[in-house]
Amino acid sequence: MIPQEIIRRKRDGDELDPADIRSFIAALAAGQLSEGQIGAFAMAVWFKGMSREEIVALTLAMADSGDRLQWADIDRPIADKHSTGGVGDNVSLMLAPIAAACGLAVPMISGRGLGHTGGTLDKLESIPGYMITPDAELFHKVVKDAGCAIIGQTGALAPADGRLYAVRDVTATVDSIPLITASILSKKLAAGLETLVLDVKVGNGAFMADRAQAEILARSLVEVANGAGVKTSALITDMNQPLADSAGNAVEMRNCLDFLVGGKAETRLQAVVLAFAAEMLVKSGIAASSGEADAMARRALSSGRAAEVFARMVSMLGGPADLVENPERYLARAPVEKPVPAGRSGWLSACDARGIGITVIDLGGGRRHPKDRIDHRVGFSELLPLGTRVSAGDPIALVHAADEAAAEKAAAALAAHYRITEEKPEQTPVITGLV
Repeated sequence: MIPQEIIRRKRDGDELDPADIRSFIAALAAGQLSEGQIGAFAMAVWFKGMSREEIVALTLAMADSGDRLQWADIDRPIADKHSTGGVGDNVSLMLAPIAAACGLAVPMISGRGLGHTGGTLDKLESIPGYMITPDAELFHKVVKDAGCAIIGQTGALAPADGRLYAVRDVTATVDSIPLITASILSKKLAAGLETLVLDVKVGNGAFMADRAQAEILARSLVEVANGAGVKTSALITDMNQPLADSAGNAVEMRNCLDFLVGGKAETRLQAVVLAFAAEMLVKSGIAASSGEADAMARRALSSGRAAEVFARMVSMLGGPADLVENPERYLARAPVEKPVPAGRSGWLSACDARGIGITVIDLGGGRRHPKDRIDHRVGFSELLPLGTRVSAGDPIALVHAADEAAAEKAAAALAAHYRITEEKPEQTPVITGLV
């Protein structure tokens, strides 16, 4: 295999043979390619694209570049969900235990915050003692005994993806649908999944702000995953406002625990969580219809079984056994908590969800550089949904900050991210499509 020949052929728009793709990715994983060669390959793909067959070959090669998890001793369907990322998107935290309580095994490998979006791992690290990188034996045990485990990617899973992504990040090739598809799915295939449900977000708080592009990405992910042998579907969901009524880390963990004990009924967040639970159960054959699956998920929630699964997962991964019962004992609070007043009377008609995510980062709740330390205490809670009527001075959120100056700055920024009008806005559905 001559790397520059593969790069040249892709640069010229040729379709690559699967064997050449496997050889290139094997060399990448083995450290035999220069960063220049990796960057040139990524840029050639960015400009020329890939056929469906090429993307499948790339995904499989990246999945095979490291370990593949095995679940032969678990007699439950192995299922997972992945989100393309948003603001206040803590769905995974509640979805995994609900799905596990209904009979699925959910080995969920999650990530940290990326850009303006929050990361599931950063939220979990607000729990004292929680291990996000357990060894393979413990990870397997937690999935088997608790039903689910939410952890971070290890270096042994799809290592080629890690090196390719690091180069893409500095060569303006992140937003390539073939490369996004292979990056997401290679890790999921390496996790040994049988079924997968994808949350492709669209709106001003998503990486895909354009509906047409979101649909293209959703179709690519679904077709490639199914082509690689994993039963997959995707829901397209709205990200023109924060999904939960909190944005941050510890504040979203409190939101999660409140949800698991029934505190977030009839919200947009509940609608998304239950929709994904139902899709996972039907896809895995646990339920025969969406209606049956929805009823199962609701029972898992209302009976307390989902909360019990979550508590067991946290305890087995090193966290406190009584977190669900006593969250305030363990989740740190910011020194300053202040209401954010509405600037005028009217209806909350629109917001800049991406701007809200950036404001959380400004508070210290996210990273500007990979090595930045996160302040897990900060963020926003009690965010009012769009379509709410407010009077001037009414709180539209509560800011959690490290000091008074940071609180004042964040409150002013958040207020500026909302538009208040005299006319009531039309309500948009939170789930806008299925692929």
